[in-house]
Amino acid sequence: MPEQQTVQRSRSARRHGKSPSTQAGEFVREEIRHIRRGVHGARSTKQAIAIGLSKARRHGVKLPPPRRGETSERTRQRAVRDYKKGRHAATTPSWKRSRATLGALRREGHTAASHQALSRHAHAVARRKTSSERSRAAGKLPTPGRRRRRDTGPSEPPNRNHGP
Repeated sequence: MPEQQTVQRSRSARRHGKSPSTQAGEFVREEIRHIRRGVHGARSTKQAIAIGLSKARRHGVKLPPPRRGETSERTRQRAVRDYKKGRHAATTPSWKRSRATLGALRREGHTAASHQALSRHAHAVARRKTSSERSRAAGKLPTPGRRRRRDTGPSEPPNRNHGP
């Protein structure tokens, strides 16, 4: 079960019109915190992120499962199942399965959430993207907040004499 504070932060992000990936980021952040504090471990950074995304989907974040070919079919099916669980009323989880999963994670290492491991993972993900994808991610995309500001317009015209 995610901490209440994490769920509240995620709901706040949804109320502010943030994307589902931003809402899910709160759950991923919680997993990284758990691993660093020693609540449990993870085999890899990828696994730590996957656990967070799974929790987010189960808690109703509208984060669609990956498309066919993006991940293995088994991973995709699990994401589909988590997504569906998030759409329905919560059922009581199996305590035996929960304890077994936590026991297995406690035996894993804690380096998956280190700054170095997260940096290495981010670098590897960026390397797999094309230059245009990287450029688009770095640029200013029309997010809901930016669209609202653009549509309503600034209160006064910007001063073009200063800054870029």
